[in-house]
Amino acid sequence: MTFETDKLVFRPGDVDLKHSPFRKDLNAETFVLGAFNPGFTSLPNGNLLIMVRVAEALKEPVMGKHIHAITWSPEGYRLEAYPLNEVIRDDPRKFTLKKYLPTAVMGLTSLSWLLPVELSPDGLQVVEIHYDKIISPDRSSQEYGIEDARISIIEEKYYMTCCTVSSERHATTLFSSTDGLNYSFAGIILDHQNKDMLIFEGKLNNKYYALTRPLGALYFDTGKESEYLSGPSINLASSPDLYHWKPTDFPFIRSKKESGFTNRIGGGTPPIHTPKGWLALFHGVETKGKVGIYRTYWALLDKENPHNILKIEDKEPLLESKPELTEDIKEQIYLDDVVFTTGIVDAGDHYIIASGELDLACRITHIPKSYFGL
Repeated sequence: MTFETDKLVFRPGDVDLKHSPFRKDLNAETFVLGAFNPGFTSLPNGNLLIMVRVAEALKEPVMGKHIHAITWSPEGYRLEAYPLNEVIRDDPRKFTLKKYLPTAVMGLTSLSWLLPVELSPDGLQVVEIHYDKIISPDRSSQEYGIEDARISIIEEKYYMTCCTVSSERHATTLFSSTDGLNYSFAGIILDHQNKDMLIFEGKLNNKYYALTRPLGALYFDTGKESEYLSGPSINLASSPDLYHWKPTDFPFIRSKKESGFTNRIGGGTPPIHTPKGWLALFHGVETKGKVGIYRTYWALLDKENPHNILKIEDKEPLLESKPELTEDIKEQIYLDDVVFTTGIVDAGDHYIIASGELDLACRITHIPKSYFGL
C-alpha cells in the first residue's frame, strides 16, 4: 500500500555522538549504525515522542587479529576481543563464536541505547532532541544494550517495554513515566528470549493485557493437515499488576501456510482501543537471504475478549520498505527489505504510525482510519 504522508523523520546523521554514553569510557572511534525502531507516544503538551534506538557501532571492529564487541560493566563501557579464527562474521552487526556451535552464541559490534526525540503533533518535524534524558545501560542485564522500546499509556501513566540484552539473558524490561519523557527502571517482567512485548493501551476487566513473542531454538512440526507453520507465534497474556503475567492456554496469532510470510512473526504496535475493538499491527517475515523481508500486517481484536480475532490481514501487507525513502542515505544501508513498525497514535481521522526503516532510520506514516474500516 502507498499512503500520501510517508517519510523519514530521523536518520543516523541526526544523532550527535558527543552526547553518547560511550564517550567517557571508550577510546575507540564509533558511528551510528542505525537510529531506528522507535517507541512512540503522545505527550501532555500535544507533541509526539519517538524513543529512538541508537545502535552505536565500532568504526573498525577488527583490530589486528581480533574482532571486538562493546559491552557495559560496572566499571564502564569496554571492548572484548575475540580471535578472528574463532568467529564467524556474516553480519555487520554481530559475530558468532565457533566454539559454541551448534548453539548460537554471539557478540555485538554495536551496542544500543535509547534517545528521546520530541516531534510536532503531526509527527513530521523534530522539535527537540532530549540528550539529557538518554536511557543507557546501567546494570548487568543490559550488558549488550537496550533495544526496541514500545510505549503504552494506561490511566495517564506511561509504560515502556524494551529488550535488554546480556550474557545473563535476553529479557523484557519495564520502564515507567508520569510525563512521557523521564523514565525510571521498573524491573524485568519477562524472562529469557520473550521479545516484542506490547501492553494494551487500557485495562480490560481490571487486568492488564499484552502481546508477547517467546523465541526458542526448537519447534515441532505442525503436520501436513494443519493450516499453520511451525515457529514463533504472537501470544496473549494478562496480569493483575504488570509484573506477574499469565499466558492464555490457547494459541493466538500464528504464521499460516497461506499467509504473506513464511518465516517469523512478531508484535509491532501496542494494541490501541477503537470503537470496533483493539487494533494491533504486527510484522511478518518472508524468507530471503540471511535476514528476510519484514512487512507490517494488522488485526482487529474483540474489545471485550481480545483473544477473539475479529479480522486479520495477513496476506496483503500494510507497510513495506520503500527504497525512495532512503535514497539520500543509501550509502549507509546495510540491510534491505525491512520495515519494523513499533508505535501508533490516534490523530482524529487517521493514525500516525512509527516504524524503523531498514534498521537504519525512523519512518512516520499517516494512515486513514477508513483503511481499517474504522
